[in-house]
Amino acid sequence: MYNAFFGFTLNPFNMSPDPSFLFRSRQHEEALANLIYGVQSRKGFILLTGEVGTGKTTMLECLRDFLNAQQIAFASLFNSRLTVAQFFEMLAYDFDLNCNRLSKTEVLLTLNHMLLERTAAGRTTVLIVDEAHNLEWDVLEEIRLLGNLENRKGKLLQVVIAGQQELDAKLDQPQFRQLKQRISLRCALRGFDAGESAAYINSRMARAGVRDQKIIPLEIIEEIHYRSQGIPRLINAICDNLLLTSFAMVCRTTTLEMLDEVTADMRLEYPERPSFQQDRCIPDHSLR
Repeated sequence: MYNAFFGFTLNPFNMSPDPSFLFRSRQHEEALANLIYGVQSRKGFILLTGEVGTGKTTMLECLRDFLNAQQIAFASLFNSRLTVAQFFEMLAYDFDLNCNRLSKTEVLLTLNHMLLERTAAGRTTVLIVDEAHNLEWDVLEEIRLLGNLENRKGKLLQVVIAGQQELDAKLDQPQFRQLKQRISLRCALRGFDAGESAAYINSRMARAGVRDQKIIPLEIIEEIHYRSQGIPRLINAICDNLLLTSFAMVCRTTTLEMLDEVTADMRLEYPERPSFQQDRCIPDHSLR
């Protein structure tokens, strides 16, 4: 709605995980490098965790782009509310296995045969599981058992497991210790620091067609960082609403008053800033 008003060619703060808008912070570069290295080196199980909105799904989208470019076969499970039977059915559909997809036995036999053929031809196969913190114990156990599909040279299937920080706590439970021990690479995402938040906002606006932007001044960016706690998804939501408010007021520069209105409408919760009341010196007139 506001793109033409500000001179954008694209929506700079779209909430979808678009890899073309990837902000290559140090931690995101490191996470993506680890994911690619783990897959190429056939490390078996790779874990990606992070707070809500820190960019896990975007990292997985970037990984999928890499796998497609390298013609590496992969299955991607995005719905974690699955039974064991549904898990194997989706696995069979994603890998396009020619078998009775409602039979766990046939799916496993066909999958093993496919993996052996691909490995013999020097090809890698990947399973990506998103939102894994929601998976029930029995489904996570089936994923662990897929690690038993191996030959003398290593794992036949590379498994990337992504989820919120609750996944780390879940894997610390005794019943998950076997899966935890199999994880060979771990990546964790956190919120941006103040400098990264500013660079993130400016890079997205530049990608959308406005370089050296003055629409959101530095002092407003610093306040956005504080109120979002550096979480990319929250930064996107705040900035999108802020630009919409500025457009509605026919103003090409955002203000603190606009930001206050936006964060209040979003019911955004953030820590209160510490207040320091300066001691006042009251003169004693009795000394005169």
